[in-house]
Amino acid sequence: MSRRAGLWVAFVLVHLVTAFLGFVEPNLPMGDVYLVYEPWARGAADGGAIPGVTEQWVYPQLALAPIVLALGLEWIAGYEIAWAVLVTALDALAFALLVGRGRSAGRTLAAAFWLAFALLLGPVGMYRLDAVTVPLAIAGCLWLIGRPALAATLLAIATWIKVWPAALLAAAVIAVRRRLVLVGMAAAVSAGVLIAVMAAGGARHAFGFVAGQTGRGLQLEAPVTAWYLWQAVAGVDDAFVYYDSGILTFQVTGPYVDAVIAAMTPLLAVTVLAVAALGAWRAWRGASFAALFPALALALVLAFIVTNKVGSPQFQTWIIAPIVLGLVIDRRRWRMPAVAALVIALLTHLVYPLLYNRLIVADALAAGVLTARNALLIALMAWAVVRVVRAPQRLLASRGGALPAPPNHRPQASA
Repeated sequence: MSRRAGLWVAFVLVHLVTAFLGFVEPNLPMGDVYLVYEPWARGAADGGAIPGVTEQWVYPQLALAPIVLALGLEWIAGYEIAWAVLVTALDALAFALLVGRGRSAGRTLAAAFWLAFALLLGPVGMYRLDAVTVPLAIAGCLWLIGRPALAATLLAIATWIKVWPAALLAAAVIAVRRRLVLVGMAAAVSAGVLIAVMAAGGARHAFGFVAGQTGRGLQLEAPVTAWYLWQAVAGVDDAFVYYDSGILTFQVTGPYVDAVIAAMTPLLAVTVLAVAALGAWRAWRGASFAALFPALALALVLAFIVTNKVGSPQFQTWIIAPIVLGLVIDRRRWRMPAVAALVIALLTHLVYPLLYNRLIVADALAAGVLTARNALLIALMAWAVVRVVRAPQRLLASRGGALPAPPNHRPQASA
């Protein structure tokens, strides 16, 4: 069996296993699909409320597209299977682009990493909206140099489904020389979405997803909640885990929690701007795309995760695209962060759904697993920031590495 054939066999098996686990693991890892997405889809299709247009919504408006599209595939075996089929089909397109003819060791390792991460993370990586954005993000990152207009279009579309790919767009605008093309295409996509929303009468809900996030409390799994979670574990008065029925998630509370909640959004903004400024400085100093973009993209994505007061388990899928590109470009330097990411995926799977019943009652073991996962996220962000600071002007040739194209030379396919 060829290397490419082996990868495709693994692709099918990983997606089948992950889809199956969604039906058998505890705590409803696929619950969002039939409890939330399907009712939204049916309501919109039947002429009822249209999230993000006729009512406030927690997601950007293009998130409704895959939700409704899955409804058109439910004839296969119901809405849950339709969602899994849709995600698998999108993954297959990006996977084909990544693997190519199967001759590149870097691309092979990147593809294997993606599959291993998906398997270790489990069904939450498939049965959430983030699963739709991951293949768009991977394809966009791979096309940034050769087809920047198409790359920007894909990343902008992904951003209007879930906000996080904006971090990749920001890193690209900083690291890619043809940044005007990226900005222009992203602006065109955004303008198209906003015009369509306003034409449908949803102008006052156009940016409702921003307000929906800033008003949230401290979600149980977010890194910032560790102080309150461990107080709850220790039985400290006024520190406990509770369920917020308005946003359907578990949160933590304790002394001075309102001040912490108020500080988190500004902290996130300042952290993201600081990382972006660091990347811009390195780009101004002449850092190459190959050396700068993957590390900057990972640092920005992790800034969104680490300083976020929301910590949903599917957020871990955001780190797939930067690490995939890092492995494609320079697999030797990116092996360690790739291994760390796989451990993060495994620990996340243990936290949700496997240990979640224990976590919500402030069990010490579950809290320890979650804390270890969050510590790894912080360590990985630190590594990425250091890589940005040390990004050389020219990526030296190395085993498994890729040299940037010389000036006035037509770019070749990545190694």
